[in-house]
Amino acid sequence: MKKPTAVAGALIVALGVAGVFAAETKQPARVALPKVTIERGEKCVEPTGDMRRNHMSYILHQRDETMHRGIRTTWHSLKNCVNCHASRQTGSVIGRDGFCASCHEYAAVRIDCFECHTPLRQQQAAATP
Repeated sequence: MKKPTAVAGALIVALGVAGVFAAETKQPARVALPKVTIERGEKCVEPTGDMRRNHMSYILHQRDETMHRGIRTTWHSLKNCVNCHASRQTGSVIGRDGFCASCHEYAAVRIDCFECHTPLRQQQAAATP
């Protein structure tokens, strides 16, 4: 009975040592990490970790409140997000190194918000009789 215990103990020690060596020889990620810059504002409307996990839920909830119930607030509005996170150079959150585009590219998630929510689309809608 002592033999299986000794083997199990040796296995645990070996895995622990392997973990230490793996941590020391950590390779850089093959995919570039997202470039996240906050252009305006002191602090986000929610804690960073919460926004990373739940921002789409907030946006969808805001959409439902606005479109289905007629309640317009800026707390989780897409416009408010863009106002704080848009690049000072381009005025956009999409495009190369854009706030939204950078993270969505990293996570391999398609952004479709801006197919409709763009100044060009809004100008075209306003010009249509």
